[in-house]
Amino acid sequence: AYVFYFIEAMQQAAQELGLTADQGNALAIATFVGAAHLAAESSDPVALLRERVTSKGGTTYAALNSLDASGVKAAIVTAAKAAAVRGKELSKEFGRD
Repeated sequence: AYVFYFIEAMQQAAQELGLTADQGNALAIATFVGAAHLAAESSDPVALLRERVTSKGGTTYAALNSLDASGVKAAIVTAAKAAAVRGKELSKEFGRD
């Protein structure tokens, strides 16, 4: 669901920037498929892969700076922790602890 959430956001941004729904969909999905494929095939840490595909001063660099300024990474970490807490709660509720 996390990845779908990001794809939705990228699709929305693409449409707001003037792309058609189909173009935005294709762009967002291709971005995630390409990154996932690279991460799966490489033994390098994803942080290094991110650095390699980010040109200083380029479009990805600008986008990542915006994400950092908005606290997106911290929000993702917080969300993952919330899911873990809820998972433990559900285990207790259903007696699987």
